[in-house]
Amino acid sequence: MTVVSISVRRRARSRRQARLPRRRAPQIVAAAARVFAERGFHGASTQDIADVLGIRQASLYYYFASKEDALERVCLKGVEGFFEAAKAIAAGPGGAAEKLGRLIVSHLTPLVDRGDFVKVFLNERQHLRADSRRRIGKWSRGLERIFEDVIREGVRRGEFRHDVDTRLATLAILGMANAAASWHRKEEVAVERVVVGFEGTGRGAAGEPLQDRRFQLDVAALVHVVADCGQHLGAHQEDFA
Repeated sequence: MTVVSISVRRRARSRRQARLPRRRAPQIVAAAARVFAERGFHGASTQDIADVLGIRQASLYYYFASKEDALERVCLKGVEGFFEAAKAIAAGPGGAAEKLGRLIVSHLTPLVDRGDFVKVFLNERQHLRADSRRRIGKWSRGLERIFEDVIREGVRRGEFRHDVDTRLATLAILGMANAAASWHRKEEVAVERVVVGFEGTGRGAAGEPLQDRRFQLDVAALVHVVADCGQHLGAHQEDFA
């Protein structure tokens, strides 16, 4: 074997090794999401992630430099697409109540196909480094603005009451939607069923329309309940001090 052929083989092996991290990256990040979702950031280790994958701990460093870097990758995947989908809904047809219902559906739907990522984003992003937290935080703030603008539009058009505190309503509705990441599995409630409530009409397992009124929610009524709760808390603020 000549020196030239040895050099060619080495270069080919190096190229294969360089491609390997890119091919397995989604699998590695998904394993990190699963471990962080189950154990929390501080309760998890890179060894835990490696064990899920059946690889050596050192192999993980082809993919991310530290556990903090892994958390950022997971959080970015967790928030991916939320803002773009919400922006399209807000700019689309329909009244404010209809748009708000679609925004909530859009917010809940990722729990079906990437629930671990969403749960980690919601519960663990405070452990990100400050610069990472700022980068990811801008998407959350943008999403809040879209929800609030739609609710404000509903107040202006008379779909929602004039006394609705749009900021409080936004935070309360997002809080309720985000909480589903924690309870829907424990309560053995499919996310699809929760989504049906906000769609008004959904689809069953065989594709037939779902018209069960028990799972349909009046979005305007929800906004007004939130407003009443906010007013009650404001009136009794001293009682909670």
